[in-house]
Parts: sequence; C-alpha cells; structure tokens
Amino acid sequence: MREPWVVGVSGASGTPYAKAVLIGLLDAGESVDLVVSRAARLTLLDETGATVRDAHWKDDVAAWLGRDLGDLAYWPAGDLAAGPSSGSYPAKGMVVVPASTAACAGIAIGLSKDLLQRAAEVNLKERRRTVVVPRETPVTRSHLEHLIALHDAGAVVLPASPGFYGAGAGATAQQLVDFVAGKVLDALGVPHTLSTRWKGELNAQRKPFGGP
Repeated sequence: MREPWVVGVSGASGTPYAKAVLIGLLDAGESVDLVVSRAARLTLLDETGATVRDAHWKDDVAAWLGRDLGDLAYWPAGDLAAGPSSGSYPAKGMVVVPASTAACAGIAIGLSKDLLQRAAEVNLKERRRTVVVPRETPVTRSHLEHLIALHDAGAVVLPASPGFYGAGAGATAQQLVDFVAGKVLDALGVPHTLSTRWKGELNAQRKPFGGP
C-alpha cells in the first residue's frame, strides 16, 4: 500500500526550502503527495519564476525541481475532498515548508480553509509525524502562541534557521537551504546527505582558519 509523505507549500518566502525537501524525499525513494497553496504559487513565481498549474502540474513541478518526479502525486489546494483530507487516507506524516504565519494560525486553530491546512490538521489528529517550518522574522505574540499550540498538538516546530558549522561563514545559499532541509528530513527519520553533521571537532570539515 502506498504511504506517502504529504508536503504542503504555503505562501511564506522560502520556496527553495520546499524544493530541497522534496528532492531529498524523492532521492530517498519516498512517496510524496504535494499540495501548493494559492499564495505559494505567487511566492514561487516571484522567487524562482516557476509556475505550478493544476492542469499542467506534472510538467510544471518537474521543471521546478529539475528532475523526474518519481512517486509524486499532486492535489489541488482547493480540493477538500482529496485523499489527504481524510484520516483514513494512508500517509506517513506531513511537512509544511515553508509555513507562513497564516498557515500556522489556520492549522493551530483547525480552520481547514484549504487542503494544506486540512491535511496538516488530519496528520496531527492521527498522531502522525508533522513538521512545520515557519519562515518569518520578527514574530509577534500571536505567532508564538500559534507555534506553541502546534507544539502542544504534537507537531515539530522547525524554524528555517540554518547553522553555519557545516560549511562555515562562507556557506553558499544552497548549503544553508540544504542545512534546513536536512533538519526536516532528520525530523521525519528519512536518511540524507544534505549537510555535514557536527562531529565534536572544531573546523573538522573545513580548512584551518586563515589557511590557503
């Protein structure tokens, strides 16, 4: 029986994080169900020039990811009768990446205004692994309260906050993106080689400071 990870992309800035997570899951041989919110389509177009159209999703998503889709299915965000909207639909869990403050609020209070929010609520109520990747700064008290509510409901709140210990201060944007994507895959229990892990030794993976 097919048992995918549901990946929801909301309208926050940070669509490269979503791309890296999707590629990481597919590279690991995982099945994926993708939901892209209406706001995320605008952000994706603005940040990357890519489009995701319901009627042409296979070509559009393949072009965005730059690879074959493997076992990836797509559900329109407005389809509240889609598989992931039901707890009886088999799924391993869900990632919302990036997670806008609006998406976090909607999931936290059970608003279910679209398939992304509904699917996340379903995974929480079914006690499946649910990872929420907020990408906003600074934050207000209401943002923090919604994140606490998600934590208390069983979600892993994983801010898009990359570390520099793997690649150093000269890290590329892609290395920082991959650091966060690797943390997401760690939270899901999916193996990857996206980032260098800390080994308890300073500069173990980099040239000595001031060296050639």
